[in-house]
Amino acid sequence: MGKDVIIACDFSSGRETIEFLERFGEGRPYVKIGMELFYAEGPDIVRQLKQRGHKVFLDLKLHDIPNTVGRAMKVLSGLDVDMCNVHAAGTKRMMQAALEGLTRPDGSRPLLTAVTQLTSTSQEQLNEELLVSRPMEEVVASYASLAKEAGLDGVVCSPLESPAVHEKLGEGFLTVTPGVRLAGDAAGDQQRITTPARAKALGSDYIVVGRSITAAEDPAAAYERCRQEFIG
Repeated sequence: MGKDVIIACDFSSGRETIEFLERFGEGRPYVKIGMELFYAEGPDIVRQLKQRGHKVFLDLKLHDIPNTVGRAMKVLSGLDVDMCNVHAAGTKRMMQAALEGLTRPDGSRPLLTAVTQLTSTSQEQLNEELLVSRPMEEVVASYASLAKEAGLDGVVCSPLESPAVHEKLGEGFLTVTPGVRLAGDAAGDQQRITTPARAKALGSDYIVVGRSITAAEDPAAAYERCRQEFIG
């Protein structure tokens, strides 16, 4: 599985998203569609981006009872996305139901990953608000183990936790890592962040980059800088 940079297209409309991506000329970067854009535009934005030649990570973080998640994934399987995700906290049974729902009759399916802990969550919040007493790295590795047992392809975690995940579950178990910023850019609401170069050194398989690219004066140049740092 090759490494790649995924652009977080956290825009409020399809028009804004397409206008942004047109700044890349003939380039067709891998893009992430999150809740804001999907709720604003619905499945049509996925279809538009796929028709334009983009790979799509549909980042909806499903988290509900197993039956509901399984049925929702069955619907999403028809959108031809390249990756989608659930919350690992929904339990192994929920993740198994997601995988079952996502798998088409011919056996094909997108990559399925599980969110371990959001990169906006600090160790203090994990302990004091979520009442999880273990160290962040241990919690993420444990959730990742459940995801692998459920048959998923990998997890969404901070680059800082990629080494522990790969050490425990192998290099073939993917780490998709948001919380990546170019050096000098503001952290925003993220807590556990790195640069693309540091994410590469830590073993991330995919990095998800938002504002360092989307808010840049020249997004295409910022994207290429991320690719050079992360892929080389």
